[in-house]
Amino acid sequence: MNVWKLTDAQKLVKTEAPLPESSAGLLRVRVTKVLLNSQDAAIYKGDLRVKYPLIPGRFAVGFVAEENSEPDFPKGTRVLLHGYRPVPQEGVAKRDFSADDFYACGRTVDGFLRDFVLVSPDDMTPLPASVSDERGLLLHHIATAKEICDKLGAQKGQHVAVVGADLIGILVCQLLIYQQAAPILVDADKTRLAFARECGVYYTFPNDRNIVDTVASVTGGTLASGAVHISTATGNASELALSLCKRDSRVIYYATSATRLVINMELVLRRHLSVYGVSHGLKYIKNAINLVANKAVDPSAFHANCYKSFRAEELLAHYNDRPGRDVDEINYIDLLQ
Repeated sequence: MNVWKLTDAQKLVKTEAPLPESSAGLLRVRVTKVLLNSQDAAIYKGDLRVKYPLIPGRFAVGFVAEENSEPDFPKGTRVLLHGYRPVPQEGVAKRDFSADDFYACGRTVDGFLRDFVLVSPDDMTPLPASVSDERGLLLHHIATAKEICDKLGAQKGQHVAVVGADLIGILVCQLLIYQQAAPILVDADKTRLAFARECGVYYTFPNDRNIVDTVASVTGGTLASGAVHISTATGNASELALSLCKRDSRVIYYATSATRLVINMELVLRRHLSVYGVSHGLKYIKNAINLVANKAVDPSAFHANCYKSFRAEELLAHYNDRPGRDVDEINYIDLLQ
């Protein structure tokens, strides 16, 4: 089978490997599509520290490629491969509590840019016919947005400030609208804000020196009832979300586990804010499938670009050459082409 490995920064090598043999509790899955995004590109460039060799690709779909006794995964079942996996608790030895609780595929463990993988049934989810492969590649993002909204606990009619108009930020806004809350989307990038309006977000404002007064004017002078900071939408200060909500609000910070954020605790204490962190929404995958099926979110404005496998390195190497690539594009490798 084909395997694509990063042997060093900016060195993606296609290699041959034996077909993985089935073992107890693991099923062989044929990987069909792998989403590659700006974080994969940063790993390729060497901007994020990883251990080489490493197979990239965190988000992928495929199908079960062998006969087995698992009732939920007969041969041919389309599946979402989980991009995050709980670190197993083995033995009685004291664990390293400074380490992550979850493996991140394509960063801390091998990802999915290969023809076949062996996967535990616990680490994949069947995809219904109503969810296309392209929608399946976004389920982790939708699940993350759902966890953010659940932690916010926004009520009908409440205003919520969302700082960061990338894919996650737009999905959060769509879910808040579905829940009949009123998101106020703020970003330093006017291109991202313009695209967010195409996705159905009504309140979109530039992150300028008047933004607190702007939010106050929308909320009738009370500021927002909660706020979200999306760290993957670059150019927005991490303390801004704290400034946009009123006393006793909840503030959710979304970032990958590789991100270091500095938070102004003075504002947290002065306004009695409750701060929560979200780095992925793994436990909300099934919720995300239902949200897609019920059209609670609509990622159709993002256009999907399909690349053949031989162009994987080209995509990673030039991913950030065009500013705003992540604003309106979903880029994936089709391993069957």
